[in-house]
Amino acid sequence: MSEHFDVHGGTRLAGEVQVVGAKNSVLKLMAAALLAEGTTTITNCPEILDVPLMADVLRSVGCAVEIDADTVTIDTPADLAHQASTTAMGKLRASVCVLGPLVGRLKRAVVALPGGDAIGSRPLDMHQNGLRKLGANSHIDHGCVVAEAEGLHGAQIWLDFPSVGATENILMAAVLATGTTVIDNAAREPEIIDICVMLQEMGAQIEGAGTSTLTVHGVDALRPTTHRVIGDRIVGASWAFAAAATRGDITVHGVNAHHLDLVLEKLRHAGAEVTVLGDEGFRVVQHDRPKAIDFVTLPYPGFATDLQPFAVVLAAVADGTSMITENVYESRFRFIDEMVRLGADARTDGHHAVVRGVDKLSSAPVWASDIRAGAGLVLAGLCAEGVTQIWDVFHIDRGYPYFVENLNRLGAHIERVVEG
Repeated sequence: MSEHFDVHGGTRLAGEVQVVGAKNSVLKLMAAALLAEGTTTITNCPEILDVPLMADVLRSVGCAVEIDADTVTIDTPADLAHQASTTAMGKLRASVCVLGPLVGRLKRAVVALPGGDAIGSRPLDMHQNGLRKLGANSHIDHGCVVAEAEGLHGAQIWLDFPSVGATENILMAAVLATGTTVIDNAAREPEIIDICVMLQEMGAQIEGAGTSTLTVHGVDALRPTTHRVIGDRIVGASWAFAAAATRGDITVHGVNAHHLDLVLEKLRHAGAEVTVLGDEGFRVVQHDRPKAIDFVTLPYPGFATDLQPFAVVLAAVADGTSMITENVYESRFRFIDEMVRLGADARTDGHHAVVRGVDKLSSAPVWASDIRAGAGLVLAGLCAEGVTQIWDVFHIDRGYPYFVENLNRLGAHIERVVEG
């Protein structure tokens, strides 16, 4: 069977929406459960396709995993397998985060090179170099990352780029290493803080979460815990852009607005009225056509690359010309080819895109290449005349729980069509 969305354009979105746990956090928290024998419970989990996919990865190394609505229970045995299933690993990028916990606990791991979104190369050099600094030998063999060590020891590790994945893998290996590890130029995302909090609940000793320097004092063993996932800032920001692009009025609950300070400030410059509702929400109201503004993607606290497609959509319907610069993933601009199908006036040159706003987009069949591109195309379809067909919507299901239902509650007219 194949599925697509029929998106009826010309709708102003208005209402309230609840954001649940962060996709970019929950999968790593599930991997962290490998570090402790016993039962770990993770709550506020998003009901998305990637959660059961990660559950399959954990099952392949011997865990028993149960998913009940927004709660995931992971029973980690004393005897874990060191090799994760190639089939399970190939279905999502975040599966590579089992590398650090397996090396940390078993001192050996064989992990298939991961699959996931088609947004550009994401090499594992920094992951491997960090593990080598901790005392492991690591190489690529027959499509797998192989890492093994007689023992892990603390080290001073400098990351060439503040990679989220490399920071997480090195961190999860270091918590069970002998001695002290210092990770410099570490990622600072809220999801890094979330995993640090969970590891501390498990007995890890970590300093500097949320800064560019993480200090980890290794311990002999960790214990299982119960942990609540932070709200998904990328999903929350998606709704913020939806309000601005459709000249709507959306109140978002369940996400810390301070994790989106730059995003909300950008929308203010575009003409939106933004109200912060404490640590758990915000409201975005766009009364008139948005104004053109520039965006530059950078690691947190910069503008997230995951939000670049939404920036392109906003620019496509804004008054004026916007410059969008992509500094993280080189293939992310493939999304613009689909926007041009919808009538966007956009041109790319290397890692820059120039977008001249038009009064209204026009419907066309388009294809999602990744999670955020798919959601961005839905937003573009809402700003277009006619009915836009969006294909390969399984990408969207990997990152947005109840996406169609939430949009329709906000006043959109979207249908999921199953064929075959």
